[in-house]
Amino acid sequence: MGHAEIPLRPASASKSRSLKGDIRIPGDKSISHRSFMFGGLANGETRITGLLEGEDVINTGKAMQAMGASIRKEGDAWVINGVGNGCLLAPEKPLDFGNAGTGCRLTMGLVGPYDFDTTFVGDASLSRRPMGRVLDPLRLMGVQVRSEDGDRLPVTLHGPLAPAPISYRVPMASAQVKSAVLLAGLNVPGVTTVIEPVMTRDHTEKMLAGFGAQLEVETGADGVRTIRLEGRGTLTAQIIDVPGDPSSTAFPLVAALLVPDSDVTIRNVLMNETRTGLILTLQEMGANIEIIDPRQAGGEDVADLRVRSSELTGVNVPADRAPSMIDEYPVLAVAASFAEGETVMTGLDELRVKESDRLSAVARGLEINGVDCTEGDDWLSVRGRPDGKGLGARSEKAVVKTWLDHRIAMSFLVMGLASEHPVHVDDSAIIATSFPEFMDMMTGLGARIDIGSARG
Repeated sequence: MGHAEIPLRPASASKSRSLKGDIRIPGDKSISHRSFMFGGLANGETRITGLLEGEDVINTGKAMQAMGASIRKEGDAWVINGVGNGCLLAPEKPLDFGNAGTGCRLTMGLVGPYDFDTTFVGDASLSRRPMGRVLDPLRLMGVQVRSEDGDRLPVTLHGPLAPAPISYRVPMASAQVKSAVLLAGLNVPGVTTVIEPVMTRDHTEKMLAGFGAQLEVETGADGVRTIRLEGRGTLTAQIIDVPGDPSSTAFPLVAALLVPDSDVTIRNVLMNETRTGLILTLQEMGANIEIIDPRQAGGEDVADLRVRSSELTGVNVPADRAPSMIDEYPVLAVAASFAEGETVMTGLDELRVKESDRLSAVARGLEINGVDCTEGDDWLSVRGRPDGKGLGARSEKAVVKTWLDHRIAMSFLVMGLASEHPVHVDDSAIIATSFPEFMDMMTGLGARIDIGSARG
């Protein structure tokens, strides 16, 4: 069963004078996905404010509705009446996740152990992405898997009559794999154990504990984390205020650093230590980022950020920082394009299996916009031009191919705000999957972005 594709909507960004304003970023995507999932599974009524209302998250909500949860909007809040842990219903038709890799993979874990068929479909981009990393541990639990070649969508799962808990060492730094195994463990008797050699974003563990799951986390002297979840417990409805998404924050933040005379305050940003690698890296490069009023909200660290235009210097970004900023490398590469000297980013193999082959997409986009860069198997080096001279499209036919990837589109539109020549992208419609407010928010700060101006 296919997914209706959104028509491409080209866009261009041009050199801007300054960016100024006070903005609040939409809710964190990772927490928004999990809020719909855990609220849909909990006993009682969960209320969510600050939810990211992008297409990816809404598709996760629709999937939970298809399996019995009641979800409605009341003013600024989303209200969910859950079915209770272990009580999901068999969906009557395939669950369509569009472009949402997180929603798809986590829901595979959630429903995998259920003794009924569940079929997962998505758009062209999601259908190219490998699902084996999630399906392999589910197979170990006894889940039957039918999939396209290479464990790609469409995928149909059917749980065993008697699912068994597993102890699973995650073979790559992936919060999605860790989370899928833990969510599968919710409906498996006994203790499901996940061993995580490299810490990744920990929203699943924090939120499961907040909803009342019996879960414990141990960190060894070597940094290896062991997470144990007692299955078939009760989850209890919660009140959730979703903090601002640091991955979405990255775009106005980098834009404010690059565009001269900019001064932008970004409110209520999630500052979980597993998500702040970009801010740390930019500060090492000389970025003027002031962290204001750090505080706790709903068990998570949040703060306001004041960002002012800065002269950046190239750095070596350590490979072990990748899990804390994996979605931010495209816009970091753009920032590096305007830095003095060379920026080297390593440990980027995970970028090969995102919404697009992000590493290749970034390198090609930089090249056609005049940036001196080198792409390796799992690394990228960028030699910057602090004045932006010669950067951007020298011809209207130099259009960045976004490959249905929202972060590629937004990153290169940010680039155009500081480069000598405009930057064109072949599609901006895909931005709605994660950051539907992006265009209005950026133009409201003073960014020069035009829809329908690209050529191809």
